[in-house]
Amino acid sequence: MTRSSTLVGVLLLVVLLGAAGRTLWVWLDRPIERVSISGDLRHVSAEYLRNQLAPLVQGQSWLSVDIDAMRDNARDIGWLKEVRIHREWPDALRFELEEQRPVARWSDGRLLNTEGQPFRHEPVTPPQGLPDLSGPAGSGPEVLAYHDTLVSRLDDVGLGVYQLRLEARGAWRLQLDDGIWVMLGRSQRDGRLGRFEAAWQRELGQWASHIRYIDLRYPNGVSVAWHGETEPVEDAEAEEG
Repeated sequence: MTRSSTLVGVLLLVVLLGAAGRTLWVWLDRPIERVSISGDLRHVSAEYLRNQLAPLVQGQSWLSVDIDAMRDNARDIGWLKEVRIHREWPDALRFELEEQRPVARWSDGRLLNTEGQPFRHEPVTPPQGLPDLSGPAGSGPEVLAYHDTLVSRLDDVGLGVYQLRLEARGAWRLQLDDGIWVMLGRSQRDGRLGRFEAAWQRELGQWASHIRYIDLRYPNGVSVAWHGETEPVEDAEAEEG
């Protein structure tokens, strides 16, 4: 066999293999017919997720689909924290979904997850009893962390935290679960909170139903506003606005 005939044979083999590969690819790359969903879903239903995922799958084929792009798009669906996608022979995709865990309501109408990151919850109704938190954009982790600190600390004196606010200028205020607002201000939060705890256990606790808010923004003492009064009874001069 001459060199030229050998070369022709090799080229024919390559062409045949290429044609066979294309035929195999076409045979394998069939439209996606089935989608399965797995994961610990507590707040959203599989039906809701299928409806949200359907537009991402529509018109896609089993081999040609860009799994990374589909995963990125799926992460934009409300309530999904993490998404893993697997091909399953011969024409199916399996979605492993990690659901967001809501721990608080956020000021812009979204919910906060365990890392303090906001996410959309519509059209799913959020669970009842979540604390109401707010703060400047990007402050979710800080506000959530301080909320957890307050909950742990005030539980020792029998109080719960219903709302927590971080103002744009850095001042903090919170509302107890009995409706009383507590103004902490910007600085010396730990010392002011200790002063509040002492005053509550010593005297203020027994007058809780009559208190509108408590202002701790003083170098010494506290200021208490009572229901029915327009101005608080001042025990000391405030040090900040």
